Amino acid sequence: MPRRRLQGTVVSNEMDKTAVVRVERLKAHPLYRKVMRLHRKYMAHDEDNAAQAGDEVVIEECRPMSRHKRWRIVEFVRRGETR
Repeated sequence: MPRRRLQGTVVSNEMDKTAVVRVERLKAHPLYRKVMRLHRKYMAHDEDNAAQAGDEVVIEECRPMSRHKRWRIVEFVRRGETR
């Protein structure tokens, strides 16, 4: 079974070898059909501490690395303008 991949924005890189990635998605309200923008934050493993806030990254599911970390950063789509 292939591992899930999600694309999101790095919002924090304060922890060692960990980045917090915000993933947004669109969902239609079941009754009113208005499209809502929902988000969720994932903790992702960043071995080289290369991620900076504002970077667009692709994360992939992996084995549990700690209590909250079950994702790892696979690739950088776009670097943030904060550099």
